[in-house]
Amino acid sequence: MKLRFALVIMLLGGWLALTASAATPKTAKPAKKDPVLEPVTDQAGLPRVLLIGDSISMGYTVPVRELLKGKVNVHRIPENGGPTTNGTAKLAKWLGTNQWDVIHFNFGLHDLKSVEEGKAQVSLADYEKNLRELVKQMKATKAKLIWCATTPVPDARLTPPRKDSDVQAYNAVAKKVMDEQQVPINDLYAYTLPKLADVQLPANVHFKKDGSEFLAKKVAKSIEDALAKR
Repeated sequence: MKLRFALVIMLLGGWLALTASAATPKTAKPAKKDPVLEPVTDQAGLPRVLLIGDSISMGYTVPVRELLKGKVNVHRIPENGGPTTNGTAKLAKWLGTNQWDVIHFNFGLHDLKSVEEGKAQVSLADYEKNLRELVKQMKATKAKLIWCATTPVPDARLTPPRKDSDVQAYNAVAKKVMDEQQVPINDLYAYTLPKLADVQLPANVHFKKDGSEFLAKKVAKSIEDALAKR
């Protein structure tokens, strides 16, 4: 009888232990961060560069870091930069309080996309106004500025809708602002256009892996040129 009672107690104890174990939530593994958005630890003595831009810039961020490794600390904003309205709202936070030697920046693809029939997310007039405000704030940092022209849009049905004729119109407005403000232009539009079918994804504004590496070479060169003129 005692043996049977002891056996029941043991079985009950084991069941309670299993129940408690099942009820205890497992510690979830932290989500792996996109290496593009990981903060950069500065290497002492090297110049500091900030990349500002949308998903196109996110594509070339890591290749630019690799190309400039040991020569430049390449940072980027911790998000997709989106339209100029996002830039004017968040630029102070993105710039922070540390000194930048070069700021390489772009806005455009999100500004010009159609949100309603024939209506852009940010009008050309507002795009120009916002760019002027952004340049004013960035110039106050005393960093060398580089404006990056918006890359081409393929002739295809896109979601959301975008047209290359709009890219050209927005790039023209940006060029006017940058020329007036004496900000050098890294013309990724002209650079990619002849090779667009090879470097860009089909029916997509984004680029293949080797396409982003192709962009990165031009971006890295523009940064090195700006640093050489300091």
